[in-house]
Amino acid sequence: MSRERYDYVIVGGGSAGSALANRLSADAGNTVLVLEAGRPDYRWDVFIHMPAALTFPIGSRFYDWRYESEPEPYMHGRRIYHARGKVLGGSSSINGMIFQHGNPMDYERWAADEGMEDWDFAHCLPYFKRMENCLAGDEKWHGHEGPLVLERGPAANPLFEAFFAAAEQAGYPRTDDVNGYRQEGFAPFDRNVHRGRRLSAARAYLHPVKNRPNLTVRTRAHVTKILFAGERAVGVRYGHGREAYGGEIILCGGSINTPQLLQLSGVGDADELRALGVDVVADLPGVGENLQDHLEVYVQYACKRPVSVQPALAKWRRPLIGAQWLFLRSGPGATNHFEGGGFVRSNDEVAYPNLMFHFLPIAIRYDGSVPAGGHGYQVHVGPMYADTRGSVKIRSTDPAEHPALRFNYLSTENDRREWVEAINVARDILNQPALDEFNGGEISPGPRVGSDEEILDWVARDAETALHPSCTAKMGTDPMSVVDPGSMRVHGLDGLRVVDASVMPYITNGNIYAPVMMVAEKAADLILGDTPLKPDDAEFYRAAGA
Repeated sequence: MSRERYDYVIVGGGSAGSALANRLSADAGNTVLVLEAGRPDYRWDVFIHMPAALTFPIGSRFYDWRYESEPEPYMHGRRIYHARGKVLGGSSSINGMIFQHGNPMDYERWAADEGMEDWDFAHCLPYFKRMENCLAGDEKWHGHEGPLVLERGPAANPLFEAFFAAAEQAGYPRTDDVNGYRQEGFAPFDRNVHRGRRLSAARAYLHPVKNRPNLTVRTRAHVTKILFAGERAVGVRYGHGREAYGGEIILCGGSINTPQLLQLSGVGDADELRALGVDVVADLPGVGENLQDHLEVYVQYACKRPVSVQPALAKWRRPLIGAQWLFLRSGPGATNHFEGGGFVRSNDEVAYPNLMFHFLPIAIRYDGSVPAGGHGYQVHVGPMYADTRGSVKIRSTDPAEHPALRFNYLSTENDRREWVEAINVARDILNQPALDEFNGGEISPGPRVGSDEEILDWVARDAETALHPSCTAKMGTDPMSVVDPGSMRVHGLDGLRVVDASVMPYITNGNIYAPVMMVAEKAADLILGDTPLKPDDAEFYRAAGA
């Protein structure tokens, strides 16, 4: 049996793992091993690197772990499909490439929990800046020297301008930058797309330093167990009987795999683990609990004018589009098409935006299917702060068996209320005069869906995850917390830390890729014992009374 030793063993080469590997290996005195269960992100792989090809990896066994939830009781017993990246770069290699900090108030909420004082926006903003090379943003809110190059969506299709104008007519403002002073409002989005190519975490953080002699990256290396000596994590078992030992074991597998691996290794709710025959190392009932996500629907309209990007879907055009992207890094293949959107409040009781809109100048689903009728456009919309909570639980001691995922979507009165509000807000915007010249009528859900009950029934039948599972090994000091917010160590254990979306105590407003990377940047300083970056007291927008 192979035995290797490193200072740091990072389990997972996804968003957080890539950033950590870069930062921890910057000191030549540190030896770092990254173990990624998925395949390499081959440079020639068009399905990963062409932004517009994002629908192809999702659902493919070559790129996607293909999780499904348990039957959701408030969604007619449907199992909700959950794509997770099965490739170096993790889900950053298959996601929609939308880069959102979240609302500054998200981090004020984090910091309000006991022990979380250093996770307020002032302490997080410097780490957003450190990772960014934002080509369009104000330096007060963005970095310009980081590894992750961000380009702002051109939003040049006339449907974008009509949509932004319609939002204004409906009473919602424009904003200069949803990652700047004021998130609330509508604007082009920042995207991790650079020169027509997806810039995943692996491409931004790992590949530029892959030749460091103290950094080893292994793909197709599925970690099946954390090895303990008493209450200290000393190594991991992976692949076919291989073992790697480290001074620190850092879990970066994400909000599904991290709690699964902890539970398989004896860290979790003691009674539940014993019932499955797992030897208990630490009784931490919060492992796998507190699961949060964003659910979304597509509100789709037919377009009377032939200005959508629907013609790019024609099969006979694909070779031309591929060649244009391959040789010129331009054309329909060079964009994720999620080039703009916005954030609004669905009612007067919420202090800051609780709905997010992505606008798309085409009517299409994640699986690439399109409604009949040709040209169209759509918004993706859903509540950002659902008070539903779910769980991730192993079913057996078999590491290859997917855990049981229970999200409990639509299970609370407040969530159902906000869903009705979300659809009403979307329809109000999409039926403003600014869109009259394009508005060919609602395709989905359609005019037959009108009452609150009909809206909720449609959401239950049609909604999909926005692919933002999080919060299953949360930072904090309360009895259900798993990770110490000052060190990222798992409570009660030595040599074991968690750095990924699972440590978030509450989900943020927007796509969670950027917050996960920020957490990794900040965690790198905590792990290395470096002086944290100086808090940035930039004043952000607060609505009256907030």
